[in-house]
Amino acid sequence: MTTSVHLVEHAPATSHVLADGIGRVLAAGRIVDASPDSYAPGRWLLRAGSKVGAVCVSGVDGESVTVRVTPKVPIARLFFLIGYSRDPSGGWREGQVEVVERRGLLPALAHAVERQTDRALRQGLLQGYRTTEETALVVRGRIREAEQIRRHFGAQLPVEVAYDEFTTDVAENRILRAAVERLLRLPGVPGEVRRRLLHQRARLIDVTPLVPGQPLPAWHATRLNARYHHALHLARVVLDGASAEHAPGGLRVDGFLLDMNRLFEDFVTVALREHFAGTDMTGRLQEAHHLDEAAAIRMKPDFVLHGPSGIPVAVADAKYKAEKPEGYPDADLYQMLAYCTALGLREGHLVYAKGNASHTVHRVRHAGVVLHQHALDLDQPPAALLADVAAVGVRMRHAVRI
Repeated sequence: MTTSVHLVEHAPATSHVLADGIGRVLAAGRIVDASPDSYAPGRWLLRAGSKVGAVCVSGVDGESVTVRVTPKVPIARLFFLIGYSRDPSGGWREGQVEVVERRGLLPALAHAVERQTDRALRQGLLQGYRTTEETALVVRGRIREAEQIRRHFGAQLPVEVAYDEFTTDVAENRILRAAVERLLRLPGVPGEVRRRLLHQRARLIDVTPLVPGQPLPAWHATRLNARYHHALHLARVVLDGASAEHAPGGLRVDGFLLDMNRLFEDFVTVALREHFAGTDMTGRLQEAHHLDEAAAIRMKPDFVLHGPSGIPVAVADAKYKAEKPEGYPDADLYQMLAYCTALGLREGHLVYAKGNASHTVHRVRHAGVVLHQHALDLDQPPAALLADVAAVGVRMRHAVRI
């Protein structure tokens, strides 16, 4: 028996009939905020946070619960944030990935991955050279002398060799196969999309599958694999958001979750870095600094702007959601003040997804520090959204000239 639970990102908690084991797994895995309903035994209060997508929790008895969390940001806008964060030079604009007609993040993502994979493979599978090391009975390529001595103590056969092989079994194809197979295991993928994904898997069937739990193979954007770029960026989103584990009591968690906090932070910092590209300023993401002189308290602002001399001149932090109904959280201001103090800056910038307040300026008493709080409306066309980020960049640069 399968039960479906539909939640909306950051919406109020709702009560649902759940087995205690499943409720505890949802709570322990921080998939959603889950707690027993004090007024109704056998029911759990569920509230979605910033993680959106779909997760299925299943047990050995065949009972399963699928939790789907719908983002507040329109799917088309969400895909722009994903695309720009991964590849700002080729970030998706509206119409480039057909997602508007799809309901829900996972169906839209599965559809987009299948379409982009089809376009990538339309001219045939990408081929490239792969270095192979193996034990063989004939010499091929070069002999690995150190391994030959260590393993075979001077024997002539077998021989340890290394050679370059021209093959379709390259990182790009392996990543696409892993993403396609991952989507085929997830709940909520529409039937027609699933059938097309099966066709894509058949095209990639001779590619070596990835070993679960191991890091993804590295690939580098080149002119030769340009037709794969969009498909690979989307595939990475699928694989990064994957979660599959065995929980206590024989339960299994399988699904896809996208953290909107992380996505918003990635988008803002990448957009700011692109804004300053080509200028005498350099933006650095997640740069490590220390609050104290003994370097015991580490801090990593989301974005630090460096001037021509290489010293920090501005700092910014991205915050996806304002938590207080009346405005921005005070704790964010304290954090930004610490950044400004440690970096010796006169201004700091907090960038939020649009909340309950507009741009706000705070002048800190006895410190000579000005803290800015900006709001970005994510539900607007990409050009307008990037223009708003650019306006934040202009304010950051203006502080340097004061």
